[in-house]
Amino acid sequence: MTDNVRTQVLKEASQLINGQRASDYGDAHENFGCIAAMWSAYLGYAVSAADVCHMMALLKIARLRNGKHRDSSCDGAGYMALGAECDEGQ
Repeated sequence: MTDNVRTQVLKEASQLINGQRASDYGDAHENFGCIAAMWSAYLGYAVSAADVCHMMALLKIARLRNGKHRDSSCDGAGYMALGAECDEGQ
């Protein structure tokens, strides 16, 4: 039986965040924590690792306004999952 689109997107997102990207970028909480520290310094107020994930998901959603891009949907789902993980790790 073939997976429906929602399952395919979530599986693709899982493969992305648990596969090569995890190898390339390392621990998600550490990586997004580093980004959060840099964004916090630039903005002048605290940003959390989960905030970074949520903002990156919003970037992907904004890109979807210009047309259908399955990769943006997969990336957005991945960022939301990573955000949930960062929230639980705090």
